[in-house]
Amino acid sequence: MSANKAVLLSVTPMIATGGSLADALAFYTEQMGFTVVWQGDGMAGISRGSVAFNLIVNNNREWIENSSFSIGVSDLDALYQEFRGLAVNVGPLEVKFWGRREFHMVVPSGVCLQFYEQNS
Repeated sequence: MSANKAVLLSVTPMIATGGSLADALAFYTEQMGFTVVWQGDGMAGISRGSVAFNLIVNNNREWIENSSFSIGVSDLDALYQEFRGLAVNVGPLEVKFWGRREFHMVVPSGVCLQFYEQNS
């Protein structure tokens, strides 16, 4: 057995678009401030800061409605102010019963994103 072990460096979730790739890209870039890193046939990679997603054209409701991602951020209050006016379901900024201060957003496809302040 080797003494050296690989270090896991990042994770890039695949998120179903729930519709067209163009519509999903428009939402994530124009509304949420992501940039397109790469784009191919039915897929695209997007990022904002250190967070990256791969969007894939897929309308599977079971997959979409059971997808949820927690994203640590540097300034939760500022992000809440940025996102709370979007025409999507943005929940309240609150302390959850498990003790973490966060808010959630359900993007147009139906995927849920939770944002919380990342401790440094």
